Amino acid sequence: MAADRFSTTARLKAIGQEAQARVYRAAARRPARRSRLTGRAALLALVLCALVVALAYPMRQYIAQRSDIADQRRAAQRAEEKVEQLREEKARWQDPDYVRAQARDRLHYVLPGETGFRMTGPLPTAAAGPAARHGASDEAAARRPWYDNLWDGVDQADEAAAPSRRRAP
Repeated sequence: MAADRFSTTARLKAIGQEAQARVYRAAARRPARRSRLTGRAALLALVLCALVVALAYPMRQYIAQRSDIADQRRAAQRAEEKVEQLREEKARWQDPDYVRAQARDRLHYVLPGETGFRMTGPLPTAAAGPAARHGASDEAAARRPWYDNLWDGVDQADEAAAPSRRRAP
């Protein structure tokens, strides 16, 4: 019995040595693999990640503030342009000839001794409907003098009330 055990043990030992020899030969054929990530490299990567995380929020705030500053500068530039435009308009209104021309154009004023003329187009037909008879579009009303629009409103109100007055005996 001891002999059988010894022989089995000896055989297993021989098989193990052969397997070990094959492993060493295979390892010798291919280059040994080294771990690419050493302890120093891992520490460096960890430090870089910590820096990125620590600086991300302040950089985001810095970029946002620079954007706000640029927006404010553009707004200030637009405001300066508007102020310059208003100064020019104020200077124009200081000129009596400009004021006179604006009064003639906007308010349809005429100077004493002048005769004012108003051009009128053909009257709209009754088939066109009430909107056409009473100065249909808002654009046309905007181009007419304000007092014409006022009297047209009075006339329209009078026409609306007129049929009810005629029916009553």
